[in-house]
Amino acid sequence: MKKVLVISYYWPPAGGISVHRSLKIVKYLRSFEWEPIVLAPLNAHYSYLDEGNLKDIPENLTVIRNRIIEPFSAFKLISGRKRGESLNNIVHVRSRKQTMIDKLGIWIRANLFIPDARALWIRPSVRYLLKYLKNKPVDVIFADGPPHTNNVIAMKISKKTGIPYLADFQDPWTQVDYYQLFPFTRWADRKHRKLEQEVFKKAAKITIASPTWKIDLEKIGAANVEVMYWGYDDQDFTDLEPEKDPAFSITHIGLMGFDRNPEILFRIISELMNEIPGFKSDIKLKFAGQIDYSIKKCIAEFNLEQTITDFGIIDRSNALRIASGSSLLLLLLNKSKNAKGRLPGKLFEYLKIRRPILALGEKDSDAEKIIQKTDSGVYFDYEDYRPLKEFLILSYRKYKNNTLFNTTGDIEQFSVKNQVKKLASYFDEISKI
Repeated sequence: MKKVLVISYYWPPAGGISVHRSLKIVKYLRSFEWEPIVLAPLNAHYSYLDEGNLKDIPENLTVIRNRIIEPFSAFKLISGRKRGESLNNIVHVRSRKQTMIDKLGIWIRANLFIPDARALWIRPSVRYLLKYLKNKPVDVIFADGPPHTNNVIAMKISKKTGIPYLADFQDPWTQVDYYQLFPFTRWADRKHRKLEQEVFKKAAKITIASPTWKIDLEKIGAANVEVMYWGYDDQDFTDLEPEKDPAFSITHIGLMGFDRNPEILFRIISELMNEIPGFKSDIKLKFAGQIDYSIKKCIAEFNLEQTITDFGIIDRSNALRIASGSSLLLLLLNKSKNAKGRLPGKLFEYLKIRRPILALGEKDSDAEKIIQKTDSGVYFDYEDYRPLKEFLILSYRKYKNNTLFNTTGDIEQFSVKNQVKKLASYFDEISKI
């Protein structure tokens, strides 16, 4: 088989959604005649761990590791931050108001560590890989960002060796919503944009996670761009044993930042608890993942504390099991300029779970189109008070009548394996350059 070098900062036992892009790709590449070799950091300071991800590593996979300097592990000690709170997260998913130490750490990360907090991994990785590839050549290089350090390493290796390189973006670089939240100096912003353009120019092909973001990338100079969705992995659901929740449960898994505050949903639920007999005892909101403190404050303002089950950060298999037994699956898109292109990884897992999706976000988004195309749920604007309330009343009636059925739309194109099949064809294409 041809060989592809996969450069990925996130690798098991890392937890969270970020690890799954590269991990699931590596899992299925052999099915399409490509043998992956993975570069991952030796001593990474991951925000949290999930040993369950180890099962997806292919047998006898070559994983090469080199050391990384993680300067912001010291920041967590100084600031008193808990495990699971990365510098990216505390910009938009906060456990408290930002302190002066937080603000200083964010400023340093924004302006001194470019493209991201893993920037000190670039030079040693380039040196390491140049030596490695002399004796063990590969046909293609693949890197996924963020962290965009991965793509900078791949770009520099491709420049020095001539090996064709595919740049993947699960999130955009300078166009991503949280980029605007960092306090960049003009110099730092120019440096980011220059590096981004270098990646665009060197990459033989580019993939990105949504159609709208594909168009956005092309507007700033990216060429030969294709869409590669996150997708769902069938095997994650093979042994899943959902426990049907007897409550009328609405479940959200993953990060819930301040820019995804479903205040109108909380307001409606509070009203229905007073308007519909039995609703107060039946309703249950379940959250698995980090929640911004402003959302917790909003929950308290509507007196919904008793309806909430906050699991915090849990392993992914448990999160999927909880979601599988729920009445409705809650999808919240960012209230930001590029939200139309955001397709969270959880969307595809929700599709596979087959419970009805309740989504809130800007209208005419890529997420809305997929939900409509697959007949997997409903999609509302954050200000759609009356339609959202009517939907919740109807869903509650179906729950009481035991007629809130699973969805049955065609979702096969969104499987991880089908997405990797496309990616392998792109490798075939650029390996001939």
